[in-house]
Amino acid sequence: MSAAARRTRFAELHARERLFVMPNPWDIGSARLLAALGFEALATTSAGFAWALGKLDTQVARGELVDHVAALAGATDLPLSVDSERCYPDAPGGVAETVRLLGEAGAAGCSIEDWNPVAGRIEDVSLAVERVAEAAAAARAFDPPLVLTGRAENHVHGIDDLDDTIARLVAYRDAGADCVYAPWLSTAEQVSAVVGAVGVPVNVLATPAVPPLPELAELGVRRISTGSLLAGVAYGALAAAARELQGGSTSTYAADRLTEGDKQAAFGR
Repeated sequence: MSAAARRTRFAELHARERLFVMPNPWDIGSARLLAALGFEALATTSAGFAWALGKLDTQVARGELVDHVAALAGATDLPLSVDSERCYPDAPGGVAETVRLLGEAGAAGCSIEDWNPVAGRIEDVSLAVERVAEAAAAARAFDPPLVLTGRAENHVHGIDDLDDTIARLVAYRDAGADCVYAPWLSTAEQVSAVVGAVGVPVNVLATPAVPPLPELAELGVRRISTGSLLAGVAYGALAAAARELQGGSTSTYAADRLTEGDKQAAFGR
């Protein structure tokens, strides 16, 4: 499937009056496994990819991300959205150049967030809005456009201010975001308030605290993602298995290994 066709398909998923789940692989193998399991779209994870490189989140260079996107986009026929953090505003060409590079690498969509890891704070809303608008213009330079997601990072960083989160999401929508996302919302009341206020597709992170997916669908959520959580589960299983072996008594970890059927479906080609 061409990059343009995948951008079209990704927009169609958002326009459809039905929730879809978009898990976040961190390498080619996890992308192919998730595609074989029947998902309709995938997204990168900034933290999961950073761990795969032996780094912490926010430490990945733009060139590394672009190469990663090209590899994942070439691994399956599914639309791929990119967790592009702040869209590298300080790199050459800034936000617009980042979006252009991601689109040319095969992305069907990307996100831009308002957390500044260097300053250790949420960006001023006026600056964040300017960057969303810049990203939106760059996304719409493609035909068909990339789907742009505007992210409000308050709840990831312990700022439990739903009014500010909603105000930011509305501002990002008005600046051109096609979808909005506030990671770590946890209650049905929070999710319902966001969905009711923004008037565009809403993404919710599938944490243990959120309501079940059927309830999220009833609340009007359009898209579910997993962020770094699937990668965290995989790395957590690796660490637990290694500790079991290090203990020197059992090796029960192997009972939960990938099945041959899933292996063949994902990699047998």
